[in-house]
Amino acid sequence: MLTPFSPEPYVDFSQAGPRGEMLAALKEVGGQLGRTYPIWIGGEPITTGATFDSTSPADPDRVIGTMAKANTDLADKAVRSAADAFKSWSRFDPEARARILIKAAAIMRRRVYELTAWMCYEESKSWIEGYGDACEAIDFLDFYGREMMRLKGAHPVTPFAGEENEVRYMPLGVGVVIPPWNFPLAICAGMTTAALVTGNTVCLKPASTSPVVAAKFVEIMHEAGLPKNVLNFLPGPGGSVGDAMVCHPLARFIVFTGSREVGTAIFEKAAKVGPGQAWLKRTVLEMGGKNCIAVDETGDLAAAAEGTVAAAFGFQGQKCSACSRLIVVADVYDDLLERVVARARELTVGDTVSPEGFFMGAVIDKTAFGKINEYIAIGKGEGRVVLEGAAVPDKGYFIAPTIIADLAPNARIAQEEIFGPVLAVIKAKDFDDALAIANGTEYGLTGALYSNDRLRLERARHEFHVGNLYLNRKCTGALVDVQPFGGFNMSGTDSKAGGRDYLQLFMQGKSVTEKW
Repeated sequence: MLTPFSPEPYVDFSQAGPRGEMLAALKEVGGQLGRTYPIWIGGEPITTGATFDSTSPADPDRVIGTMAKANTDLADKAVRSAADAFKSWSRFDPEARARILIKAAAIMRRRVYELTAWMCYEESKSWIEGYGDACEAIDFLDFYGREMMRLKGAHPVTPFAGEENEVRYMPLGVGVVIPPWNFPLAICAGMTTAALVTGNTVCLKPASTSPVVAAKFVEIMHEAGLPKNVLNFLPGPGGSVGDAMVCHPLARFIVFTGSREVGTAIFEKAAKVGPGQAWLKRTVLEMGGKNCIAVDETGDLAAAAEGTVAAAFGFQGQKCSACSRLIVVADVYDDLLERVVARARELTVGDTVSPEGFFMGAVIDKTAFGKINEYIAIGKGEGRVVLEGAAVPDKGYFIAPTIIADLAPNARIAQEEIFGPVLAVIKAKDFDDALAIANGTEYGLTGALYSNDRLRLERARHEFHVGNLYLNRKCTGALVDVQPFGGFNMSGTDSKAGGRDYLQLFMQGKSVTEKW
C-alpha cells in the first residue's frame, strides 16, 4: 500500500548539508556540458545532420548541450509511431502505468540536486527556484500515479433493477505535449506523465531554450521502465515541428503551456478537422497572465512587501504566476511602495552556477532581453521609475529589478505580459477600485489580496476573477494537490494541473450496460 501523497519538502541552502550537495552537483553537471542528445521515435534514438545548441542565458558562449533537430517528416513519423504504440499501451494495466511514475519520482528524488544544477546552467534558475522546480516534478509524478490508481476500473452509478451498469474512463490516443521553458522539468513532466499514465502515447516537443532538461526527463522515464515507444521526443522549431504534430489527423489532443499568442494559434489549428480525422481534438492550454497583488489599508504591509518582491522577482519574473502589478489603496500607497523598493534593492543578481547562490539570474535569451528592455523604456514614458539599473554582470542577459510607479490601470506595462523583472505599481482610490483594477485585464491566472478586513476577504473569494487566489500571501508557489493550478479568460482553459480532476482531461468516459 502506498503512503498518502504529500508535497516534497524544500531544503535550506544556508545549511551546510544542502549547500555542499548543491556545490557538488554543480561541479558534476559542469563536467557533462556539451553532450549531444538524440531524437527518440518509436523507441529508437535518431541523430540528424541538423543540430542546434542549447546555451546558458548567463553566458551565451557556454553550450549546455547539442540537440538533434527534428523536421516535419520526423514529426509525421512520430505521430504515426505513437498511434501504433497506443494499441498496446492503452491496454497496459493502469496500476502498472502508475508504478512507472512513482518509480520515476523516486529516481528524481535521488537525483534532485543534479536536476537542480542542470536548471541553474540551462535556465539560470537560482538554487531554490531550481530545487522547487524539481520538487514539483516529483510531486506531479507521485500524485498522478496515485490518481490513476484511484480512477482505474469501473466506477459506480445509480443501480437499476435488471441491469448491471458502470462507467469506465478510457485513454484518448496520441497526445502532443508542448511545454514551456520556464519550468523545464516540472511542467514538462507534469503534462507528459498525465497523458502517459492515463494510457495515451505522447509526442513531446520541448522548448528550444530548455531541451537538455527535457532530455534528462526522458532518460529518467526510460530508467523507470516506461516502454520507449510510447514517448517520442522531438526537439526542434515550434513553427514547423510543433505545428505539424498539432495539425496531424492522428493527434487526439494537444497540451500546451506558453504565451497567449501561441496558445490561441494552437486552439485555432486544433479546431479544424483535417482529412481522415475522425474526432474533435481536445486542447489543454495555459497561457500566462498579468497577475497582481492588491493591498488595502488594513493589510500587513511588511508581509505584503516581502510577498510582492518574492513574487515579482523570483526567477527574474519569468513565471506565468509572477506578480507584475502591485495595486495599493491610496492610504498606504507611499508607505508600501517605499518598503517594496527598499526590499528589492537588497536582491542579488548574477550567474546562479557560482557559489554565491544569487537570488536572480539572467533572463532566458537575447530575444527576451530585448523585449523586456523595450517594455522598461515604454514604462518610463507611462510612469515614475523608482528602481532600476542596479549593477549586473556584463556578460549574459541580466536585467536588474525594475519598479515603475504611478501608472494608470490601462498603461501598456500594466496590461501586457512582460515576463521579466518589471513591477508596475498602481494607486487605487479604495478597495472597490483596487478590485476593479485587479480584474481589468484580459487574463485571470493568479492574484493575491493582503487585507485584515473579513468582508473584503470574502468578497475577493467571489469577485476576484482568477483561477488561483491567495489571501494574505504571495501569488506564486502553487503546490500539487494543495493549490491546483490554472486560470480563466486568456490565461487558458482552466485545466487544474495538479488537481484531482486533471487526469480526466486525458480520458473519455464510457458507460456500459448489461441487461440480465
